[in-house]
Amino acid sequence: MSTFELLHPGIQHHIVNSLGWRELRPFQEEVIPAVLRGEHVLVIAPTAGGKTEAAILPVLSRMLTEDWRGLSTLYICPIKALLNNLQPRLTRYASLVGRTCGLWHGDIGPSVRARINRDPPDILLTTPESLEVMLVSQKADCMGLLGQVRVVIVDELHAFAGDDRGWHLLAVLQRISRLTGRELQRLGLSATVGNPNQLLKWLICCGERASCVVRSEMAGSNRARVQLDYVGSIANAAVVISRMHRGEKRLVFVDSRARAEELAAELRKLDVATFVTHSSLSREQRAQTEQAFTLETNCVIVATSVLELGVDVGDLDRIIQIDAPATIASFLQRMGRTGRRPGTDSNYLFLATNDYALLQAAGIIDLWMSGYVEDVVAPPAPYHVLAQQLFALVLQEQDLIREDWHKWIGTVARCAGIEKDCVDAIIEFALNSRLLYEDNGVLHMGPVADHRLGRRNFIELLSVISSQPLFQVRHGRCELGFVHPLSFTANRQGPTILALGGCSWRVINLDWDRKIAHVEPSGERGRSRWSGSSVPLSPSLCTAIRNVLGSVHEDPRWSRRACGRMGELRQELAEAVSEGTAILQREGGCEWWTFAGLRTNQTIVSLLEPFICDGVRADNLWIKFSTGNQLHDLRKAIQSLRDTDVPFNPCVPERACDFLKFADLLPPELLRAVITARMMDLAGAHQVLGATVRIIES
Repeated sequence: MSTFELLHPGIQHHIVNSLGWRELRPFQEEVIPAVLRGEHVLVIAPTAGGKTEAAILPVLSRMLTEDWRGLSTLYICPIKALLNNLQPRLTRYASLVGRTCGLWHGDIGPSVRARINRDPPDILLTTPESLEVMLVSQKADCMGLLGQVRVVIVDELHAFAGDDRGWHLLAVLQRISRLTGRELQRLGLSATVGNPNQLLKWLICCGERASCVVRSEMAGSNRARVQLDYVGSIANAAVVISRMHRGEKRLVFVDSRARAEELAAELRKLDVATFVTHSSLSREQRAQTEQAFTLETNCVIVATSVLELGVDVGDLDRIIQIDAPATIASFLQRMGRTGRRPGTDSNYLFLATNDYALLQAAGIIDLWMSGYVEDVVAPPAPYHVLAQQLFALVLQEQDLIREDWHKWIGTVARCAGIEKDCVDAIIEFALNSRLLYEDNGVLHMGPVADHRLGRRNFIELLSVISSQPLFQVRHGRCELGFVHPLSFTANRQGPTILALGGCSWRVINLDWDRKIAHVEPSGERGRSRWSGSSVPLSPSLCTAIRNVLGSVHEDPRWSRRACGRMGELRQELAEAVSEGTAILQREGGCEWWTFAGLRTNQTIVSLLEPFICDGVRADNLWIKFSTGNQLHDLRKAIQSLRDTDVPFNPCVPERACDFLKFADLLPPELLRAVITARMMDLAGAHQVLGATVRIIES
């Protein structure tokens, strides 16, 4: 018997007759028996590789065979756009066998939510934050709604696991499991990662069911047409894009919202049909953009990472990257959007606007060709997420018995390596700070928490995503999107001109109290700002960049311009890439080229603080010192660090909440532990300090 024949006859019938599929893909066939046995499964496949169908078809089969009733399946995604995109497809699959599919996220109105509460669908598409709202809402019967859940499908699992939303997701699922009284079957869908077995173990979170990883035969393939060009500026990039691949549909990734707006404006000046999408545009604006792009054939869509995930914008001809993404996994995810049509290969064009991006792109290409993909590792020491969950449990239960916390989230704490005494310290800190109060062993929300967290029914407590103080931008009644308040202080001479959606807008009125900017169209060049931070690169990518600089090889994927500029950089930095590390004297200071990554370099800066002046800045490849720091001072400082065991006491940022949401719910020692674990790399720092350091004076 084939694995296809294990499916419920109704599912088999509709696959062949309604969907018109002649066969399933090999990895989809492999998933079927594991899901039907109730095992936890991690499915690894590229974008548009059929992961959704691999999970949902055997789940629907179980639903029919075992006669599940009520809301039995949660389908969780990291972004609302992906949920909206998936709903029609999953609704169709479910309706073929007489089952229903619903959608619940932050943009869904109260009438739809009320209907779902009254008559739950069989499958619910949602986010972890919306599940949290269901659990704590006094308007919803969370037991009636979630009490029959049996299966959880987590799409784009790698996107969750790499940040605190992953820990939040695991805690929410553990609370739902306690409500249902059963271990939920967990199915993870992910792009290619370097450590699938560890990722599956993290998803299971100490679960007891059998588990397995199923990989698509295409996952990790390095068959593609990849090119690297050096263009030197956004304006030059726009010219190249306007002249290449005319008549084709091109998706251009830019890793900043401000640069996306800048590129879109430059392309439109060149009469290129251009659309732009990023997270600070309104839902309506993004939907219009993605719909228009789907229907067009000769156009460009400029996007940030919001289109890196599996949102379908139709068949693409080209992927173009301004500069370079931070990881090989991101590169693979983006490239996987091309080459879907029979007879076509995936393609990817890097357009480097600066030297750093040229080196980073070359390093990514080298690692990709070697078959390397980063491991996805959950952030260490998530004490602040555990604190958030304790407060959410107090809201959910109203009268949480203090010792009962481990029954709800103890498994997640154990998975994260958090000891019981740390949880006790969080509770004691909350009691002493009047965030909570205790009555006969029962925890209640305290007056300080009501004031600090209680606005809009504790909405800020129900998400670990930090929200910036953004202004809503409106043209008449139309909501265009959001910008940072810094956008209004950038130009003190004359009116403020914003860039949003690839268009320019003159600010005609600012409502600071309501944080609304009223605008009108403008022919002048606009600019908008959003806050951001330096992106850490892995030590492996930094080493690959060093190897590129130290080589004489010219990759055939590099353009003539890229080869020329790379040759110049190799000459300029020849002394930086020989044995060990090198400190080069420059005009205005000196540079210590470590190629060790941002975390390691930040740690070295912290260790050097007792010995050197201010004016030190760490980046991924180097540490820069201002003119106040003399070379002989650096020699002495490095030697002192080698000879003595200098205490390591990293500073906690004054506004730690800007770096870590819910930092103010942690006692100082745990806050320091989180920041140290996440921002610092002592082992890497000691490795760099122990290596040969060559000091090269000009």
